[in-house]
Parts: sequence; structure tokens; C-alpha cells
Amino acid sequence: RLYGAWTLLAGVVAGLVGIGGGMVLGPLMLAMNIDPRVSTATTGTMVLLTSSTVAAMAVAGGDVPVTYALHFASTCLAGAYAGRAAAEAHVGRTGRASVLVGALAAVGCAASAGCAAMMVG
Repeated sequence: RLYGAWTLLAGVVAGLVGIGGGMVLGPLMLAMNIDPRVSTATTGTMVLLTSSTVAAMAVAGGDVPVTYALHFASTCLAGAYAGRAAAEAHVGRTGRASVLVGALAAVGCAASAGCAAMMVG
């Protein structure tokens, strides 16, 4: 019951500040001792839905040319498959999912640094 309240709060905060819920819920799920593979898959799905919706809105509004959107979408898809394959190979070789936690932490730190840089500059 408490986790449900935290999840609701995280979703509201994510919506208010305009970030994907995965950035907020990923660390929360890890703190709740949820398997890192489940946490990563859940946050990845949330980020996919959020970013796809924003991209579709930008293309539909005429802010981004369709050719650019298709180019970046295919590049992101290829990168996602390559990253997934590398992560699965590492976990299969070592039996440790800690690389997923490290990747999640690195993305969170990079996003925070980017937001701070935008606010300053």
C-alpha cells in the first residue's frame, strides 16, 4: 500500500516536471528491492511510451520533418537492440545484473547534469 502511494507521487512529479516516469520510478523500484532486470524493463517501457508520444506530437505538429524522425527512430532502435544484446551477454557471462543498475544510475546522472546545465545556461 505504501509503495502504491510512492508510485503515484512519482508519477505526478514526473508529469509535472516533464520527464519520463522511468527516471523517477527506476531508483524507487531498486530501493524496493525489485529485480534490476524488472526495474530496467519497466523504466524502459515507460520511457518508450513517453518519448514516442512526444515524437509523434512533434511530427504531427510539423515541428520535425518526418525524414528526420524516421532517421533518429531507426538509429535509436538499432542502439537499443545493441545495448540489450550487450547487457544480456554480460549478465549471461557473469550472472550479475549490476551492470543494469550502473547503466540506470549513469543515465540518471547524465539527465540531471543536462537539466542543471540547461537551467544555468
